[in-house]
Amino acid sequence: MNIHEYQAKQLLARHGVAVPLEIPAKSAAEARSAAEKIAASGSAKIVVKSQIHAGGRGKGIFKDGFQGGVKVAASVDEAGSLAERMLGNVLVTKQTGPDGRRVNALLMAAAARIKKEFYLAVLLDRALGRPVIMASTEGGMDIEEVAANSPEKIFKEWIDPAVGIMPFQARKTASALGLKGELFNAGAKLVTGVFNAWWECDASLVELNPLAVVELAGGKETVVALDAKISLDDNALYRHKDIQEMRDLNEEAPLEIEASKFNLNYIKLDGNIACMVNGAGLAMATMDIIQHYGGMPANFLDVGGGASREQVSAAFKIILQDPHVKGILVNIFGGIMDCNVIATGIVEAVKETHLNLPLVVRLEGNNVQAGKKTLADSGLKLVTGDSMADAARKVVGAVGS
Repeated sequence: MNIHEYQAKQLLARHGVAVPLEIPAKSAAEARSAAEKIAASGSAKIVVKSQIHAGGRGKGIFKDGFQGGVKVAASVDEAGSLAERMLGNVLVTKQTGPDGRRVNALLMAAAARIKKEFYLAVLLDRALGRPVIMASTEGGMDIEEVAANSPEKIFKEWIDPAVGIMPFQARKTASALGLKGELFNAGAKLVTGVFNAWWECDASLVELNPLAVVELAGGKETVVALDAKISLDDNALYRHKDIQEMRDLNEEAPLEIEASKFNLNYIKLDGNIACMVNGAGLAMATMDIIQHYGGMPANFLDVGGGASREQVSAAFKIILQDPHVKGILVNIFGGIMDCNVIATGIVEAVKETHLNLPLVVRLEGNNVQAGKKTLADSGLKLVTGDSMADAARKVVGAVGS
């Protein structure tokens, strides 16, 4: 689950991470009130930041042609005007795709006097099974570009999950960023807070880009999280009722929300051949082989290892709500899964939805003969595949014709 920047900073602040003066707003009136409070605090400029679950907001373009989802205002009136232009408008960035995302919330912030920008993140190194802290002096840039062009500028520190972050590791990270004196101590404290937020919140990613050295009103410098992104592990959300409440359904695709109600893993894609598969690895392979034979997958849909007839029926209904779908490939390998359960669910779903699109089914594994008999006796107009390759060829051919 993803959350907004302002929500991420609220979680970070709970763990001692320094964040700037910022106030979320969901209406023009709230935005103006927040701008007035920020101006009264002594800030000469006010930053107005669109809150959507996508990066590249500053370089984004709204559907009405207004450019930039992050703006700096020189007055309360200008901040209010910018808020009116952004709220309710659809922002398109390199991460949203052409459809963009509607801006339903803003983050009003005091403009910081930035002296230096850094990158800092905590995530899981899946190869080693350990958390890793990543830091770079090249903050404010796309970290992928830094990794590709200047990998030596990315510092990594792996954490033993049995003991958590040690003080010397926080200091090593602060040193790698070139922080000295009071900034060194502040940086080490911030790194510790960021790691603890990742650990305590069961996050999959905590990312500050940029983490910045800023100059305060009296000339003193400190380090703060100017921008923050947190992605959370869905499987652990039952432990965090307060974080669950941060979920913004407006930021999620309607079909993905519907799928989550049935514990189905569904992601909509841009193609026209729908896939229903059990197991994430098999689902990825199925999408690959569809493309190999000239087709384009319309979704990733993993019904899991123990799907019920009801889940299979729900999966079909979700697939058919996508108007771009022109054919369906069901690819099931029964290990834990009983192929006859899948077959029964397919029959019920096809009859209930009056399916008239090409349907190709490949079943293999546990109780496969019973599953094939259920399909054969159903009287349905469907095509069976003898192998994954055979099924992919047949569905691509059916859709193409």
